[in-house]
Formats: sequence, C-alpha cells, structure tokens
Amino acid sequence: MTMPARDRGATESATAATDTRAEPVPSLAAFTAPRYWLVWVMWLAMWSIARLPFAWQLPIGRGIGRALRQVKRREARTAATNLALCFPQLDAAARHALLVKHFEAVGMSFLEMAIGWTWPIERLERHVEIRGREHLEAALAAGRGVLLVSAHFTPMEVGVAMLEALCDRCNYMYRPQRNAMLDALVVRGRARFAYDRIPRDNVRTLLRKLKQGEVVAYMPDQTYLGRQSAVLPFFGEPAVANVATSKLAALSGAAVLTYFFRRLPGTAGYVVDIEPLHGVPSDDALNDARALFGRLERYIELAPEQYLWMYKKFKSRPPPHPDPYAR
Repeated sequence: MTMPARDRGATESATAATDTRAEPVPSLAAFTAPRYWLVWVMWLAMWSIARLPFAWQLPIGRGIGRALRQVKRREARTAATNLALCFPQLDAAARHALLVKHFEAVGMSFLEMAIGWTWPIERLERHVEIRGREHLEAALAAGRGVLLVSAHFTPMEVGVAMLEALCDRCNYMYRPQRNAMLDALVVRGRARFAYDRIPRDNVRTLLRKLKQGEVVAYMPDQTYLGRQSAVLPFFGEPAVANVATSKLAALSGAAVLTYFFRRLPGTAGYVVDIEPLHGVPSDDALNDARALFGRLERYIELAPEQYLWMYKKFKSRPPPHPDPYAR
C-alpha cells in the first residue's frame, strides 16, 4: 500500500509538491486585472478569517450565510423548492428554519475553503475524525483502484483535503470554474491531495487511473444528462440521476467506497465516513444507483442543512414530470 502523504513530510505547502503532480500548480501572478480584484479581496478575507481561532470562525461564517440569503434570492428560491420537495413532512416554519440553517452552512463553506486549502494537515487532523479508513487501506493493499464516491456537501473542501492523510495518488473529477482566478484557486487548494484532475467527461482517463490501482474522488449526485442517466427517486421525488458508478467499477475492477463528511455541532469539528458499498457493482446498474442514492439520503438526514440545496436537483426531468423551478 502507498504511504500516506503526511509521512512524506510534505504537508506544509501544497505548492511545494509540484514535482509529484501530473500537472503544475497554477500561479496567481497573472491575475492582476481589475476584473479579478473582487476575487482577491474575497480570498484575502477568507484566508485572514481562517487564521482566527476555530471557535471564532463559525459565527462569522453563519453571518456571511445569512447575508448571502438576502442577496442570492434566486438561489434561495431554488433551495426552498428543493426542501419542500424532499421534506414534505415539515411544515412551512420548519422548512424556513432549515433554509436559514442551510445558508449559514453555505456561509461557513467559504471559510472552509480557506481551511481546507491552507491549514497544515496536522492541524486539520486535530479537527477531523476519520471513520472507516481501514476500508480504503484494505482496497489499496490489495492493489485495487478505488472509486471514492462522494457528494456536494457544504464542508466539501475540508472533507476532500483529508485525502492528503489517506493516500498518495488520489485524483478527482473536475469541472472548471467560469472565473479563471477562482479556477486557479480551486486547483491550487486541491493540489495538496490530488495527483491529477480529470475532466468530468474524460471517462477513458478515469478508467485508466482506476486500473492502475489509483484512487479517484467522484461526485455523481448532481443532474447528469448523458447516456448513463435515468430517472430515479431522490427523497421520493423523481430526479435525473447518474447511474454510471456501477459500470465504471465493473470495467475497472475498482472497489466502490462512499466518502461522506459533515460538520459536527458547535466546535466539535468534522467527521469523514468511509464505507464500502456492498454488492456494487452488480448486474443491475439501476439497483446499484438506488443503493448509492439511498445511502446518500440517509447521510443527508444526519445534517440536512449541509447538503447543497441551491442546486437545481430536479431540473431537466422528462414528461410528464413538471419543472418545479418554473415561475
């Protein structure tokens, strides 16, 4: 099995490890034009707040989120629609309270970007409990690739940063950001754990990495309109879902592990949960996808405010399913 990254003594700086990466870590020196000044201000503010004691960061993040809800009205409507569809058992007051908590979680996610991208791994490990790391270690020890299936939770950058402590050659599926400087920040931040980033439509490279016994972090929970898609229930509501996980595992021989994470109450920090998805892959890709999304639903219920509800999860459904976001 490969030695964990922390044992190589290269945890202080992500940019110092460029010689072990498939691609160079991008520089920020080119982003001096006025159109990038706001991103610089936001990043410097996030970086500065991330230097504060952890207990101080949380209320600042919640305040950012409450302000964001007043500004991002369209995203707030999308989140409210999703919560109404997924939690019909809640009354209007309870769903509104959940919506407020969700935006507080989104506000904290901005600070968690700076935490995940800049904190030394030793400091992160003091705040994150990893459960089930033996499943990842066992798959790697057996020489198998690992399809590490995750989802879009708000503390994502803290969760994925912990991969630095778990494996050397970890790769991730990636969709470029529209803003070039923000894209560079994401790539630089994730370079601490990622050997390579794989474009989300490059299945050939994904399979090659898995067949070579490497780890690929993969998030199939958002709407996918390709051939490997189907309408499946998500919290009982029909949604267009990615059902390719089973096929990717079957073609590559990779182990399938779920890699979910959440923020704990108060200042307790975070937890990462790694679990095998037993019976996947099977001969029925739809049943495999149902098993995966069923587990995701159960994990969301542990802290429902921390899932990314601002995304239009139920868009592009075929008839007769209506568009719930139409006004």
